[in-house]
Amino acid sequence: MQIRQSTAADAPAIHAVHTAAFRVHNPDVTGEMPEAKLVTELTADGDLLPALSLVALRDGEVIGHACSSPGRLDDDPNSAIGFGPLGVLPDRHRGGAGSALVHATIGAANALGYGLIVLLGDPGYYSRFGFVLAEKLGVTPPVPEWAPHFQALPLAAYTPANRGAFRYAAAFDRL
Repeated sequence: MQIRQSTAADAPAIHAVHTAAFRVHNPDVTGEMPEAKLVTELTADGDLLPALSLVALRDGEVIGHACSSPGRLDDDPNSAIGFGPLGVLPDRHRGGAGSALVHATIGAANALGYGLIVLLGDPGYYSRFGFVLAEKLGVTPPVPEWAPHFQALPLAAYTPANRGAFRYAAAFDRL
């Protein structure tokens, strides 16, 4: 497996990955999957962080994608990023692509000097990477009902001042 930064040429494959990955969990959703639409809109808005838009390749085929976008932590627009969506083709689940993408994102975000990665996801999955419920770090979700699934990972540049209300990029509000 290879992990690399995505390119514009990967856009159709990335859309297909998120469509397939999330259709499995939401078979009743008609039309475009919200996660696939989100990646398209983050890209169109210029909010997809290029260094943190990563694809997993197996035999030259895009089998997974993870991306991050700028987040705002109270009045601080620079210390935290929003992670997601993360998608892997259903027939490639349990092959390590998702984990590799998460690890690569964590390493890259650390190297770029971010203090915190924030996400909405399954604590049973993301806790293995060190994510904790965001409220333990004093970070609150944009939607209070998200709290049981709203998680954060402090990175090397994290300080206790990295706390407060988190806001995702504007595309998240349009879902």
